[in-house]
Amino acid sequence: MPHALEIAGMGLKNNVFLAPMAGYTNYPFRKMCEELGAALSFTEMVSAKGLHYKNEETKLLLLHDSDPEKRHPIAAQLFGADPAIMREACESEELKDFDLIDINMGCPMPKIVRNGEGSALMENPALAEKVISECVKSGKPISVKFRVGVDENHKICAEFARLCEGAGACMITVHGRTRDKIYAGPCDYASIAEAKAAVKIPVIANGGVWNKKDMEKILSRTGADGVMIARAALYRPAVFCELTERESPPLLPLFLRQLDETEACYGERFAVVYMRKMAAFYLKGIRNAAEAKRKLFAAETAEEIRRIAYLWMDF
Repeated sequence: MPHALEIAGMGLKNNVFLAPMAGYTNYPFRKMCEELGAALSFTEMVSAKGLHYKNEETKLLLLHDSDPEKRHPIAAQLFGADPAIMREACESEELKDFDLIDINMGCPMPKIVRNGEGSALMENPALAEKVISECVKSGKPISVKFRVGVDENHKICAEFARLCEGAGACMITVHGRTRDKIYAGPCDYASIAEAKAAVKIPVIANGGVWNKKDMEKILSRTGADGVMIARAALYRPAVFCELTERESPPLLPLFLRQLDETEACYGERFAVVYMRKMAAFYLKGIRNAAEAKRKLFAAETAEEIRRIAYLWMDF
């Protein structure tokens, strides 16, 4: 089922991607998932206005390998609704090393939607088209991630897919849920299949893929060219090994490596807060997980987290 895929002339080793996830897909996590099998990973969604106003925290989201031989292919995700500022971001120094820029048109969070960004653009197709076409003028390959619709009565998946392709997008990713469902409920395979039938560019399916069986099901039901993995990667980064038919490493070394590299990139305080969140995912299904989480969330140093991880994740 996994196979090589080409996006805008960019040859990828397989068709399994890591989704952009706000608060999680920082550089060390992306790097680890790629080494575990993901052919392409996306940054957390980055504000085009944040780049415009030179926000330092926004720039940190775009951290990547400084070695040109090691960093490709890499992809960033932008959000915004001002076509000129979106194009400016695509042309910025901060994004010059990225091989692909994805436009977020699927985020369901109210604070994003209220600003006319994310999935709000699905309700404003003329503006969505303008945003895409302006970004394409930057010369960067542009993809778009969106949902099947805003609610059950307003599913526009095929129509929106055609709009993206017509505006110059080289790939689309379809999250198989409507905006009002957030991340709950079954994935709408039929709508993704309609999008796939409507365009010639690659279509990536997203939503509800937790294991190889799920991947096989979504690809067979939709005809999509690949899958994008989100929450499953937080609970079990080695899911990429399973999906790409590789041997999975033990949990503990992955967790400790992620802790070490996160601390090296962002400092101890950030690493402690971030890895306490990650531990809540890693520990799912482990005996006495509640007690382990209680101790981890009380930890104040990276060394404390290491000691607790040795006790609770030693397998």
